[in-house]
Amino acid sequence: MFKLTRAVLVICAVLILSFCAWLGFVVCHYTAPVLMYHYINDEEPHKSRLGVSPKSFERQMRFLKEHNYNVTSLAELVDLIKYKKKIPCKTAAITFDDGYLDNYINAFPILKKYNLPATIFVVINRIGKRLGQDEYMDWRQIKELSDSGLITIGSHSMNHHNLNEIDSREELRYEIFESKKILEKALQKKVHFFSYPFGGVNPAARDLAIEAGYEACAGTNFARGYPADDIYALKRLRISENAKNLFIFWVETSGFYTYIKEQRDD
Repeated sequence: MFKLTRAVLVICAVLILSFCAWLGFVVCHYTAPVLMYHYINDEEPHKSRLGVSPKSFERQMRFLKEHNYNVTSLAELVDLIKYKKKIPCKTAAITFDDGYLDNYINAFPILKKYNLPATIFVVINRIGKRLGQDEYMDWRQIKELSDSGLITIGSHSMNHHNLNEIDSREELRYEIFESKKILEKALQKKVHFFSYPFGGVNPAARDLAIEAGYEACAGTNFARGYPADDIYALKRLRISENAKNLFIFWVETSGFYTYIKEQRDD
């Protein structure tokens, strides 16, 4: 009997230690996913990983809604991170880069349908233009989104240059400061968020974004171990048409895919 009791105690101890180790892993490696989209149309998914079809996008948004994800605005998520508040389970934020016209035509109606907030980062000198096959929202459409109460408009710089490749501090300042100034004048409200083109986070750009008065910035390309709580270099996950498979989408929105991706890509 004594040997049996001792064996049971050992098994219980191992189970408890395993659970504690798992819990420690969860606490250390959970990162609320910030989803990054670009194109929402039927053509781009055949050409690059930056495109998601409207059908797949709707399935993903419906998945978030039906599975009770805590889809927050970027401002709400930044507040949680900045003040080290407890981030609710299944929290996620939705962002778009570049300001393509299909964000207005295809994505916005779906976001309205499911009442999901999102942030769209626009490139000032591409607004209202058509460049090759790419067509961008005009000021009227951007203003409508901004006034909707559902969409936050952020800056994606003046010209979408890779900030890592700009040596001139004045040019960096122009890309970061001037884009904020122009957006605020056009939208008649403060612009709080900046997205680094090409995910090009670097110390000079980060410092200037803080100086310009942005509350947070979003990036994409990070080395293993970069802190997940840097609100001026928020980690994001690119969502592609591969995530039309909702199991893949579930993994990507689990809160652990950021860690998995960094281990894989290092």
